[in-house]
Amino acid sequence: MSSRLVLATVFLVAILVGANFSSLKFALDHTSPLLLTSMRTVIGGSFLLGLALIRGERLPRRKDDLARIFVVSFSITTVSSALLVFGVDRVPAGVASLMASTMPLFTAVLAVALLGTRVSRLGAIGLAVGFGGTVILASPSLGGETAAIGIAALGLSALSWAFGTVFMKWKDFSRVTPVMLVGVQLLMSAALLVPFALLVEGTADTEWTLGLFVPLLYSSIPANAITFALLATVVARATPTQAASSAYLIPVFGVFFGWLIRDEVLGWAEMVGGALVVAGVYVLVTANARQAERTMAGTGSSD
Repeated sequence: MSSRLVLATVFLVAILVGANFSSLKFALDHTSPLLLTSMRTVIGGSFLLGLALIRGERLPRRKDDLARIFVVSFSITTVSSALLVFGVDRVPAGVASLMASTMPLFTAVLAVALLGTRVSRLGAIGLAVGFGGTVILASPSLGGETAAIGIAALGLSALSWAFGTVFMKWKDFSRVTPVMLVGVQLLMSAALLVPFALLVEGTADTEWTLGLFVPLLYSSIPANAITFALLATVVARATPTQAASSAYLIPVFGVFFGWLIRDEVLGWAEMVGGALVVAGVYVLVTANARQAERTMAGTGSSD
C-alpha cells in the first residue's frame, strides 16, 4: 500500500468519523439517545455480519470466543456508544469530538494497569498534556448541569471504549476475523439496547422521517461499518504511525464539520483545551507507534 494511498485512506476515515458527531446531532433532533444508539447497532451490525458471511467467514461458536466478544460488545458498542450519543445530545458536536478523542489517553493508562506495558518519557508528556487539555476543555461546562452531564458521559464513554480496546489486546481473538468480530459484537449490543431503549424511552418522541433516516444511515454505515473496514486495511498494510494518525485527525474534522454544518463556534477554553488534547494524543500515539516500529525492526533484523 503506497504512502499516498495510506494518507488518503486515513484522511477519508477522519472525515467520515469527524462528520459523524454533527450527523448524530441531526438525528437526535428526531429521536432519543438510547433509541438512536439501538438503531445504529442493528443497522451497522447487520451490514457487517452480512459482509462477513458473503466473504465466506464463519460465525464464532466456541463459548470462550463468544464470552470475550460479549465483554468487548458491552464495553465498546453498548456502554460506550450509548454514553457517546447521550453526551452528544447535550454538548456541541465539536466539543463531543474533542472529548471522544481522549480515548487513546485512557487506553495508555489502562494498558499500563492491565497489560504491564511501559510508557516512554515522551508518551508520559503526551498523557500529561492531553489530560490537562481535557480539564480545560471541560471547565466551561461545569457551570451548567446539562453540559456537565454531557461532558461526564463523553469522558466515561472514552474510558469504556479504551477498556474494550485494551481487553482485545489482553485476550486472544485470533480465531475471529475483525469484520465478523465487530458484526457480532454490534448485534450483541442490539440485543441489550433495543429492549432497554423501548422500555426506558419508547418511541413516542421519535419522528420517522427522512430527517432521522438520512443521518441514522450515515452514522450506522459510512461512519461505522465502512470506516472500520478502511481502518482494518490501513492497520494491516501500513506502519503503526500511519495507522494511528487518524486518532488526532478525527477531532479536527469533528470541530470543522460542527462549524460548517451546525454553525458551532468554540470558546477560548474549548479551543485551547481541545488543542492540548489533540497535541497530547499526537505525542502519545506517535511515541507508541515509533516504539512499535522499532520493535518490529528489531524483530526483523534478528530473523
